[in-house]
Amino acid sequence: MIAKFKPTWMVKTVYNISPDQLKQHGIKAVLSDLDNTLIAWNNPNGTPELRKWMSELRQAGIPLIVVSNNSAHRVAKAVKQLDLPFVSRSLKPLSFGITTARKRLGLSQNEVVMVGDQLMTDMLSANIAGVRSILVQPLINTDKWDTQINRFFEKFVMKDLLKRYPELRWQEDLDD
Repeated sequence: MIAKFKPTWMVKTVYNISPDQLKQHGIKAVLSDLDNTLIAWNNPNGTPELRKWMSELRQAGIPLIVVSNNSAHRVAKAVKQLDLPFVSRSLKPLSFGITTARKRLGLSQNEVVMVGDQLMTDMLSANIAGVRSILVQPLINTDKWDTQINRFFEKFVMKDLLKRYPELRWQEDLDD
């Protein structure tokens, strides 16, 4: 059961995931959580680092789609300045949102990767959907109230994961 929470990679930040590394691993599209993964949950403007990373993905022909549990109104407002497509009400930890985004792109399971900052939603949904995953550290140390509940349980899950899979460690990038 604990294996369902295991990320393929653990990278400190999305900004360190280069298009070249994605391509080397056969990844043609990135699906990403929104809050505390791409943008701080309380600051929808994004950072210069995010915009640079998104530009690099675009130049490499790698689409980025937000997969979020938030409402369409909330996600649309948050990604408006970033001009990103999205799947809202994705029902993570179920695979619905990931599968919807993947099929929208016409890609197979091994051609996409799900990026997120939570084991209990993002990594679990990626594993259920049969796609690779990248766990990133949250952009900021505060969360919405509902995410704080997940973070509490996540500590115990992470402890078990690291015990069972000692090779799991935070990396600078995919090839670290």
